[in-house]
Amino acid sequence: MIFDNVGSTAYPPQQSITYDAVNFPNVFKDGTFLANGGINGKLVPSAGNLSVLDARAASSSYIPDQVPPTSAQWNLGVQHVFHNDYTLEVRYLGSHGYHLLTQNRLNKIAKCSESLPCLPTFLTAPSQAQLDSLGLTLAQVQARPSVGPAWNAAGFNGANVVGFMPWSSSQYHGLASQLTRRFARGLQAQAAYTWSHNRDNATATHFSTVLSPRRPQDFYDLKNEWSDSPLDRRHRLTPSWLYEAQWMLHANNWAARNLLGNWRIVGTYTAETGELTTPQSGADSNGNGDAVDRTIVNPAGQANIGSDVTALKNTRGDTVGYLAKNPNARYIRAQVGTFPTAGRNTLKMPGINNFDMSLAKRIKITESKAFEIRGDAANVFNHAQYTAGYINSVRLTSNTNTNIFLVPSATQFAQWSNNFSSNSRTMQLVAKFIF
Repeated sequence: MIFDNVGSTAYPPQQSITYDAVNFPNVFKDGTFLANGGINGKLVPSAGNLSVLDARAASSSYIPDQVPPTSAQWNLGVQHVFHNDYTLEVRYLGSHGYHLLTQNRLNKIAKCSESLPCLPTFLTAPSQAQLDSLGLTLAQVQARPSVGPAWNAAGFNGANVVGFMPWSSSQYHGLASQLTRRFARGLQAQAAYTWSHNRDNATATHFSTVLSPRRPQDFYDLKNEWSDSPLDRRHRLTPSWLYEAQWMLHANNWAARNLLGNWRIVGTYTAETGELTTPQSGADSNGNGDAVDRTIVNPAGQANIGSDVTALKNTRGDTVGYLAKNPNARYIRAQVGTFPTAGRNTLKMPGINNFDMSLAKRIKITESKAFEIRGDAANVFNHAQYTAGYINSVRLTSNTNTNIFLVPSATQFAQWSNNFSSNSRTMQLVAKFIF
């Protein structure tokens, strides 16, 4: 399925140019607007039809031939019942998606890439002689074209031409296991564990993935986008249970049965690997007009530590490289004219370690009427869990300014406890009359 707004927000200029009423709003006061026919219904400007060159110069989007996204899925499972009350199920699940949409700026090319020379970033300060020996300057990189030659030759104006192209794919492999105890002798329980690996080269088409950019770093290098997906959760364990107290269940005494018995306790535990995020330099390092470029990785650097850089100049005053301010940092800001070496989604946020519990007391008045009091507690042990979303949802709940915590030069880089809620314990008391 292709979203309707992918095409409806990308009309050609002949259909999306507005009609401006001359001398607005006086034309309504003197009656000439309606007297002259109002809006004439034409899909072109009042100055006349657009020529081919005018249309190209006004174009900001492109609608490709529609190729429906496709998903292939497969699974294999085995189930075994034992000791009457227990069922164990183990399954392998796989899927492959292709022809998935990715948001792309079709006319923009990178000034700096794997195939083009870029400025170096040093961990230790080079000598002035070394800097003078570097032949490439920032000015030379910036002088390279950022618009593809074919687009310039065709008369497009150099503004972003956005297309939602069916170029992306995804892959999922998972091993899911589940142990279930059916309700017997007051106890019902279930425990599920899933190991999975989700990879893709585009996760969303629109601005819905704040922690991972929706556009590729290099619009013509999707192979460099293939990585663990923001949706990847390598491990997830979720046991849950319900126990209805059996004591006094069949007592003849009404008070003993309802005051001492009729208790119910429900609990759920969730342990899950943290969400993956993409550190960003906050700079258009590759020069293609989009400042969502990633960082430079120092493999020997300290995890979750970022660093800004300082420009290095030759004796003529030309910028020829950059120096990391903290050589022990894992993530180093990729400044203009450098090639980011980090992949997508390489920084992991804290995981989930959460208990939810509920305790209920029921008092039966008659066979069909009862009164119940229940207390519910989410995160009952008040474990601090600094996730970007809710405990049971990946929806971002706060702080969408990624410059604060995803740019290595920021003082709050990877400081999750300073930027997200701890999802502290919440409680509620419920009274219910059943009839």
